[in-house]
Amino acid sequence: MNNLLACYFVPHPPLIVPEIGHGQEQAIQKTIDAYKEVARQIAAFAPDTIIFISPHATTYQDYYRIEKSKSCRGNFKDFQAPNVTFDVQQDVEFINALERNTLNDSFPAGTKGVQNTPLDHGVMVPLYFINAAYQNFKVVRLSYSGLPYPSQYEYGMIIQKTIAQTPGKRYVVVASGDLSHMLKEDGPYGYAKEGPIFDKNVCEILTSGNFIDLFSIDAVLIGKAGECGFRSLLVMTGILDGLAITPTLLSYEGPFGVGYALASFKVDGKNETRNFGEQWKAISTASISRRRKNEDPYIALARRSLEHYVKTGTVLKLDKYPNGIAKERAGVFVSLHSDGMLRGCIGTILPTTDSIAEEIIRNAVAAGMEDPRFPSVETHELPNLVYSVDILKTPEPISSPSGLDVKKYGVIVKYRGRKGLLLPNIDGIDSVHEQIEIARNKGGIKEDDPYTLERFEVVRHE
Repeated sequence: MNNLLACYFVPHPPLIVPEIGHGQEQAIQKTIDAYKEVARQIAAFAPDTIIFISPHATTYQDYYRIEKSKSCRGNFKDFQAPNVTFDVQQDVEFINALERNTLNDSFPAGTKGVQNTPLDHGVMVPLYFINAAYQNFKVVRLSYSGLPYPSQYEYGMIIQKTIAQTPGKRYVVVASGDLSHMLKEDGPYGYAKEGPIFDKNVCEILTSGNFIDLFSIDAVLIGKAGECGFRSLLVMTGILDGLAITPTLLSYEGPFGVGYALASFKVDGKNETRNFGEQWKAISTASISRRRKNEDPYIALARRSLEHYVKTGTVLKLDKYPNGIAKERAGVFVSLHSDGMLRGCIGTILPTTDSIAEEIIRNAVAAGMEDPRFPSVETHELPNLVYSVDILKTPEPISSPSGLDVKKYGVIVKYRGRKGLLLPNIDGIDSVHEQIEIARNKGGIKEDDPYTLERFEVVRHE
């Protein structure tokens, strides 16, 4: 693949297009200059196909959509510049090959879902600069999904395999995405302390090319940073798996409160030590194995219950009460995580069965199969799931938020038969206000509704 592939990570602020910025773009001149350098490099490379990965393409929670139309059009009318138009031809041969490879690998990607969508600004902003320097190419439009982060990297590896199957063609990959949107109090999205930390971490990785460090960035930090480019970056780095690269961070700035980074990655051949996909899988497998050896009876029962249901379609039956599990009745919540991300959480505030064990069995299955926020857990996911079980103590009413402590107490918000609950001591929930707001929204309760509050303690097993 040497000399046949080059990759770029770029932002997509429409403001840098002069017809949109009307002079305001001069405040991010470093970004514009770096974009022109990217366009110059792409023109010198003369690719046959440019693959765009955009966070503003149509995306699905559990599926990687591939745009299959022969041609794609778009303009900047949404940014008051309708006369700036684009009309590109897609590399249908590559798209068909990529879809075959995802099908052969049983990977959840393809051309299902909505098609013939107009170009989005995650593609059009880089196209604006590329077209000024080079135009003799076809495009491929890809998106990411809401699946766990390692899945994005795996998708990139399948894209790399597809590129390798078309020898002689030259490819450029453009991963479009902004970094944190929460860098300044007076920015459009406000400030969060996690924003600058996230951007610093990503820029260090863009500089070093040590992509395995992407998997070590805390999922809570990523969520609170308010980014839109992390998954695009993961797909691109998967395309570079096992390849020797020369990384260059061309620029970074965030004067408007949003982080804009541009980086280039020249491919210099193969490097088997950069098989970060396999390395992370080994790290994750070892971590799960340690957890399995140390899990207590509550966690073991939750895991056995979901695994039994997924594999057999039947609910686990107990021939005797599990040793080590308290025999009284209580409400129970079972939570599932995969690669640091929530994968399901279902529970009961008060007991609905004859024992805690039965409550665990029922709610473990529900967490994996019935949480409306996620698709049902599939067999291939079972080895990577991490479980926690919360045994709830009896809730008690409180007169005001002053009776709460986000680390010690969970909260129940009630109003006219509706209720929302949030467990205590959740990563990323740092204030009582935030705790109440999330619980209230889960219950469909408005901020100005005269709701009541209850608190509860839990015994957590994880």
